[in-house]
Amino acid sequence: MAEIRIHREHTLGLKQAREIAWQWAEQVEQKFDMECTVIEGDDEDTVEFTRSGVKGELTVAADRFELVAQLGFLLGAFKHTIEAEIQKELDTLLASKKKAPAKKKPA
Repeated sequence: MAEIRIHREHTLGLKQAREIAWQWAEQVEQKFDMECTVIEGDDEDTVEFTRSGVKGELTVAADRFELVAQLGFLLGAFKHTIEAEIQKELDTLLASKKKAPAKKKPA
């Protein structure tokens, strides 16, 4: 079995990191027909994802994302392409949060 490991550090805090994780989960459900389950915790969440030939987890913390996925035999041949696509999706979501303007508090 081929394995994908992706690590991304961030400074968003848990609330915004959760938003990104949920967006990511929605995207992979639609785009790749994944089944995702979000397990919320006090300090971190876990997004479990699965479909035929793929099983993995995205751990979401206040300062990092950790993704580990196991690819079955057939998808293992496409490991580098799949890994690049996952990185692109996650990096795009992270960049969108970094560019968002700070909300002003009412006076």
